Amino acid sequence: MIYIEPVSAFADNYIWMLREEGQKYAVVVDPGDWRPVVAYLEQSGLELSAIMITHHHPDHVGGVSKLLERYPVDVFGPVYERISGINIPLKDNDSVNIPLLGNNVQVMHIPGHTLGHIAFYAPDLSALFCGDTLFSAGCGRLFEGEPQQMYASLERLKALPGDTRVYCAHEYTLANLKFAAEVEKNNPAIRDHMRRVEQCRAEKRPSLPSTVELERRINPFLRCDQPDVVSATGFKPGADEVAVFAALRKWKDQF
Repeated sequence: MIYIEPVSAFADNYIWMLREEGQKYAVVVDPGDWRPVVAYLEQSGLELSAIMITHHHPDHVGGVSKLLERYPVDVFGPVYERISGINIPLKDNDSVNIPLLGNNVQVMHIPGHTLGHIAFYAPDLSALFCGDTLFSAGCGRLFEGEPQQMYASLERLKALPGDTRVYCAHEYTLANLKFAAEVEKNNPAIRDHMRRVEQCRAEKRPSLPSTVELERRINPFLRCDQPDVVSATGFKPGADEVAVFAALRKWKDQF
């Protein structure tokens, strides 16, 4: 059995660790800091077997060089960005064998947060590692890309099977749900999930992973065709969904 566990870093990052029951190897996703990764490995008696990178921001790659000093492993990451340490560069629609994830991990180029951002979709595990593109009830800021790029990226992720578990990289869920509730005041799924997340956080438990199906119901950035979302952004029925998305993202930036 494969376990996917979060390791906390910085103020609100999750570094995802994958391990297999009874085996001695682990895989890490977006290690912005090497220290909690090494602590996890040593406490668990595990060796690192691979590193996965979604994009170039320091809180996702800052620990790579130190980890490679201790563990000379393969580093899988986007061909579109200059990231030191990557020796297996990946492009859109690549299918790759990554330890613990299976031999048909699908690479998705999902620009918007950064221009070269990728996601890893592991159908064998029903798992999506999407970095800072899709958050639970939210999405990443557009630091490099344009609204139409991010919207198209989110639509690709939205189209994945509903039972796909969403392993994003930050604990932003409660703040995102507060915004979502402002956008869709009459959406009971948002209110219900907010109660669950409030309980999780009160108990200091992660709100993640989410699922694609849950995000379809609670995430306003995946609901730009819904009448309440359209009207909340000041548009009339039938408005261009990219324009609705752009207005939502600008609103969230100031929320």
